[in-house]
Amino acid sequence: MLDWFVNPDHAPIVLAQELGYFSEAGLAVALVTPSDPNDPPRMVAAGRVDIAVSYQPQLHLSRHQDLPVTRVGTLVETPLTCLVVLAESGIESPADLEGRKVGFAVAGVQEVMLDAMLAEGGLAPDAVEQINIGWSISPALMSGQVDGVIGAFRNFELNQLRLEGFEGRCLYPEAHGIPAYDELIYLADPARMDAAAVAGFLDATERATAFIKNDPEAAWDMFSATASELQTPLNEAAWHDTWPRFAGRPAALDAGRYLRFEAFLAQQGATPGGLPLSDLALDVNAP
Repeated sequence: MLDWFVNPDHAPIVLAQELGYFSEAGLAVALVTPSDPNDPPRMVAAGRVDIAVSYQPQLHLSRHQDLPVTRVGTLVETPLTCLVVLAESGIESPADLEGRKVGFAVAGVQEVMLDAMLAEGGLAPDAVEQINIGWSISPALMSGQVDGVIGAFRNFELNQLRLEGFEGRCLYPEAHGIPAYDELIYLADPARMDAAAVAGFLDATERATAFIKNDPEAAWDMFSATASELQTPLNEAAWHDTWPRFAGRPAALDAGRYLRFEAFLAQQGATPGGLPLSDLALDVNAP
């Protein structure tokens, strides 16, 4: 299960299918999309899907809610989330947000990130007015409903704003007090999963990622040809900002990232903390 509707973030999966890499691994893979990006971990936990695309921050919260899911691979190995503002706003750092309105799409981790970024700028959480705007990210900025939005994807919202005639600016969480993390990851239930099948899936997406990085233009042509809704100026612009961020070794595990982010969430009071690496992530190729 994907985390959202098909978009350039999912190219290694789609192209592994198109190039026949899943078939060569003996896998019959069906791609399904959720009605809510919070659903994939629950669907894995319920045994409805074998692998789901989700977000590292969401994984930590899911594990503290006792969902039996773990990270088995990485799709996008850098943060994509950012706090986006209009360039004309004069906001250049979290400290400049004092007295402003900041929107968020999903309560939970995004609010935690915002609070941490504000603290890095010397501000308390109540120094800004926080507004739930749902997924109306770019429209909320362009209309002046809010001065900034946390949870925007730097590869999409900046391009969408530009296409609408606005210049955006990203305040990067990893530059303002938040540990770097894997944006998009693959989840599975360690008790239910077929480890060999998961390893085959990751190997196929690794091959597809190599294809993308060796010839991004040919990869875009093949990817965009799979669905007419992908053939838009926004998706093409996002493609160029997305493909360099795909994990070249999706099965490889950076243990420190998971331990640091677990400690960060506990420090922020978002979770009790204390989960060991084995509860959060694994390397399916480890002996």
